[in-house]
Amino acid sequence: MRSHWPGTRVWGLGGPDLEKAGAQLIAGLDQLAVMGFAEVLGRLRFFRDLEQQLRKRMAQGEADLVLAVDYPGLNLRLARYARSLGIPVVYYIAPQVWAWKAHRASQLARDADEVAVILPFEEEVLRRAGASVRFVGHPLMDRAPLAKGAGARLREELGVAADERLLAVLPGSRRQELERHLQVFVEAAHEVARRHGPLRPVLAAAPGVDVRRLAATGLLVTDDARALLHEARAALVKSGTSTLEAAVAGVPFVCAYRTSALTYALARRLVRVPHIALANLVAGEGVVPELLQH
Repeated sequence: MRSHWPGTRVWGLGGPDLEKAGAQLIAGLDQLAVMGFAEVLGRLRFFRDLEQQLRKRMAQGEADLVLAVDYPGLNLRLARYARSLGIPVVYYIAPQVWAWKAHRASQLARDADEVAVILPFEEEVLRRAGASVRFVGHPLMDRAPLAKGAGARLREELGVAADERLLAVLPGSRRQELERHLQVFVEAAHEVARRHGPLRPVLAAAPGVDVRRLAATGLLVTDDARALLHEARAALVKSGTSTLEAAVAGVPFVCAYRTSALTYALARRLVRVPHIALANLVAGEGVVPELLQH
């Protein structure tokens, strides 16, 4: 945006990369990273106060454009409010209306001037609802090719030989994901090593995750998940964008996810798709095993 409009001031919600790029953060991703029905209940006051703060800034004329990125629980309400003030709204990474809460498609059509989607089948779904929408491609596909020798450098950093087989373990980045996944993923890695060894399980530390917490499991740890997925013989991956990253890397993997009992019970009633792994949804079939909850 700044290359087109020098002097543009950016403020909003985001992570360290956005802040490093010069944006003023009102709240960080670590405060926003909550998934599930039950999990949100304990943070309702925080989100209510945050929404009021953002609305106030809009009402005071501090926004000429609202760029809503994913995060539909909050962003759809902010988009509607911006629309009421006459502030144009671009929504990038649309809510998963094809999975649940289909009524959000009509909300997007009403409140967003433009919707940019990252999965190819989303375009037709939202266009039928009346949205101005275009498929812009997934950001994973826009990355530069993996640097030559990245795998060898990863092995050197980890202290593993060139012929050792690696098992990539990606438990997630959100606090609640680590609480529910880390122990069982580590146990699964040890079991795979016992049955199919020799191999070396390696944990991938997502940005913002305390590496010491992962290292305390006794497994090797790296912050280069991309190189790890390309170098690994197989992977255990939590549901989410990581499943697409593993698919792009061409590594065989299993998708797993655990959430609270209440969230799982509600999701079983509400979610309308046969798969949860994005790799399976894009493929249109169950090419990757999914192990959920129990």
